[in-house]
Amino acid sequence: MAVTLTDAAATHVGAMLGKRGHGLGLRIGTKKSGCTGFAYVVDYADELDDGDQVFESHGVKVVVDQASLPMIDGMEVDFVKSSLLNQGFEFRNPNVKDACGCGESFSV
Repeated sequence: MAVTLTDAAATHVGAMLGKRGHGLGLRIGTKKSGCTGFAYVVDYADELDDGDQVFESHGVKVVVDQASLPMIDGMEVDFVKSSLLNQGFEFRNPNVKDACGCGESFSV
């Protein structure tokens, strides 16, 4: 499978990489956190580490570390704007079995 971006997310990431002036793409992973177990970690991918998986979606590279991939495989990342001040990534992860009420953490 893969981790994919919507067109809106790919456009946003491409614009941010352009402003930044460097980077391979978007790095998405997980970390132990929150009341239900895991949280998403999103950053720029400046280099590839051993075991990284690279997917391409709408012309943007998505880099996922080997440990995170089983928890987010098949996930789609969207970028949503509900107002000028309220915008961000939205994760549609088919592996999530439970999420906390605030939406900050999830379990698989």
